[in-house]
Amino acid sequence: MHLKRWITGIVAVPIIYLLVMAGGMIFFLLIAAVSVLTLWEYYRAVFPPDDNSLLRLIPGLGLVFSPVIVWMVYRGQLEHTPLILTLDLIVVAALTLPLFKNDPNAPYLVAKQVLGLVYIPVSLSFLILIRLAPEGAQWIFLILCIVAAGDTGAYYTGTYLGRHKLCPWVSPKKTIEGSIGGLVSNVAMAILFKMAFLPSLSSLLCVVFALIIGLAGQVGDLFASEFKRAAGIKDSGTLLPGHGGFLDRLDALLFASPLAYLLKISIF
Repeated sequence: MHLKRWITGIVAVPIIYLLVMAGGMIFFLLIAAVSVLTLWEYYRAVFPPDDNSLLRLIPGLGLVFSPVIVWMVYRGQLEHTPLILTLDLIVVAALTLPLFKNDPNAPYLVAKQVLGLVYIPVSLSFLILIRLAPEGAQWIFLILCIVAAGDTGAYYTGTYLGRHKLCPWVSPKKTIEGSIGGLVSNVAMAILFKMAFLPSLSSLLCVVFALIIGLAGQVGDLFASEFKRAAGIKDSGTLLPGHGGFLDRLDALLFASPLAYLLKISIF
């Protein structure tokens, strides 16, 4: 598992670097593709397999709207995002009406489907806004490095030093020691990155940024564990050897990205 995890990371890093540096349409296609794949994994976890064509259409509609949301953000038409979400809500709500005859839980299908759109394509779209800003590529790499360092630090600190459970009813293996190790790794990576690539940033603000991003990432990780545990699955997929699926790899980034954008436009 460890070897597969590192091999996948080593292969992925140069690819991600080239795609982020390319920016523009290439970066849009990256975010759009990752959004669809991650959303598909989420829908597969929260929507049980069923032969009902209407039930299959509900998550399918979300997969169609996902790249549309990312495209609107890329084109700077942010005001269209709530319109797309509302249109999706109306259509999905209409689709549940005939289902309610035999399934009183049909309205909850709307919540699951719409949540997926906000949770994944909308959250990832903030990376596009960051990339379009001045020094956008550096900021994308800063966020990715902070999140990756926190994940790695929490994993190994928890594995070797973990004694006290963090949230056992959601994720039995996560520990308080692992959480602290992740935050320390977040801050250490942020400082090193700032010194090398963004020297004009304030050290204090950089530390605050890393801690907030790190905490958001840990909440995102635990949130993804909630519905995976509810669905009775360990990993969301198998597309990334050693890591599971895209959602397993991006769960922290989904919560970190919106806050990173908010912090960037507010205090930097």
